[in-house]
This record gives sequence, structure tokens and C-alpha cells, in this order.
Amino acid sequence: MPLEKINIIKICVGAKGVHDLWVWQKEKQATDINSKIIHVTRMRPQREHELLNGGSIYWVFKGLILARQEIISLQELRSADGILKCGLVLSPELYLTYPVRKRPFQGWRYLKTSDAPKDLEKYSPGNDDLPKDLKMAMSELGLV
Repeated sequence: MPLEKINIIKICVGAKGVHDLWVWQKEKQATDINSKIIHVTRMRPQREHELLNGGSIYWVFKGLILARQEIISLQELRSADGILKCGLVLSPELYLTYPVRKRPFQGWRYLKTSDAPKDLEKYSPGNDDLPKDLKMAMSELGLV
């Protein structure tokens, strides 16, 4: 039986939109050319094999899923106070998705591939300028 693929969904705390996330990641990479994009989380996903079978992290901004990044690997990390954490190593490519409403939640959750929004396009600065309300209406009408 083939291995299922699973994704993660996470609220992008502190970012107003996809551009903020993109800038933060690019600034971090600019300080060290060999640096990886790593999102640190307290809990290690138990479904690691399914996640590393092409899974992504879907980012929620102000109640809407708007972007995703592929998860490349997981790293065990230890914080300065000795607490074990998990680093999600992410692809540097960020994709805009069809906007989908998502109620607030804490931490991260698994997201089935069948429930994940489809990609719109690869992110580049400026291609997320349409107002979110307009994008949402267009998505609900099937126009984007």
C-alpha cells in the first residue's frame, strides 16, 4: 500500500500577509548563504513519514490560508534552556494558494491533501497585491 501524504497547517503569527513571511525568510537567508529556512515548533509530528512524502506547511494569515511551502525534512533542535524542539526545514519556494477561510487555532494541525487548497502560483513580490476580500470572492466563484 503506497504511503499517504499529509500536510501541516499553521497560523503565521506576526505576519500581516505572505510578503511579510517572504521578507523575513529572505532576510534570514541573507545573513548566512548556507542557512536553511527552518520553522521551529514545540511538538514533533508523529506522522513524519507521511509528512516527508511531499507534504507542505500551509500558512494562515488573518483567518485565510494563503500560502504553502514544502517540508523538506525535520530536525531535532534543543533550545537554550535545554527543551527539545522540532525544526521543520522548508523549501525556499513559497506558493500562493486559493484563499480558504480558517478559524483560529493554536499550534499546528494536520491537513489532509484532499482538504488543502490548490496552488495559484509561485510567490514573487507584488503578485499578492489583490485585496483579500476580492481574492476570497473570486475563489468562491471559481474565478481564480
